[in-house]
Amino acid sequence: MLYILFSPSEGKVQGGNEEKMKLFGSTNSRSEILQQYNQIINSNDQEMIKTLFGIKKYEDCLPYIDDIFTAKTMKAIQRYDGVAYDYLQYNTLPKKAQTYIDIHTLIFSNLFGPILANDMIPIYKVKQGNSIGDIKPEQYYKERFSYQLDLFLGDNEILDLRAGYYDKFYKPKKFTTLKFLKNGKVVSHWAKAYRGIVLKEIALHQISSLDDMIKLEIENLLIKEIKETKNKKELIYEIID
Repeated sequence: MLYILFSPSEGKVQGGNEEKMKLFGSTNSRSEILQQYNQIINSNDQEMIKTLFGIKKYEDCLPYIDDIFTAKTMKAIQRYDGVAYDYLQYNTLPKKAQTYIDIHTLIFSNLFGPILANDMIPIYKVKQGNSIGDIKPEQYYKERFSYQLDLFLGDNEILDLRAGYYDKFYKPKKFTTLKFLKNGKVVSHWAKAYRGIVLKEIALHQISSLDDMIKLEIENLLIKEIKETKNKKELIYEIID
């Protein structure tokens, strides 16, 4: 089986339904950081909230201020609203492709840590790199979830589509990454778009192994080189017009 590791996004979709919050792995392992976050957003301390969210105007914080234990929830894969998610186009995919993503994708949230794409999460806001009170999420989750993730992923193949920052949360023992080149130069911002496109194509074709993924033809992408080290394989794609 192939598992895909994915980044969250700063943008979030509002709303949700009445389902209870549902998260991958141990609930107790998250209790401290979630309680800390909830205390901050319910504190009415505008400066603290603005700092946590990374937002300059308090009025812009208001859509994100909701008790995370009682707020309406939504599938994580539908909650996020950023470049990669725009190009993934999850809501337009056939049910079979959506189910593939739900089961095979782990998203690394700055608040909730590792979650499955179909986990139910409320609206929230944490600027990447920020501490939650005195807790650094990347250290917190690396300590509490690395072993759980190792057990969950087992000997399955892993495609790591995360931004480099999320290596701080968890680093697989063996994995594959992608690099995107345009005219021989590494692209950064547009890499997010192509990560979304790659995940979409993998789901549409129900890819079950890295060998099958390498054979997969993706519009405007051509594998230029494959680099391998002891525990890492890197597929280098050239973006073609």
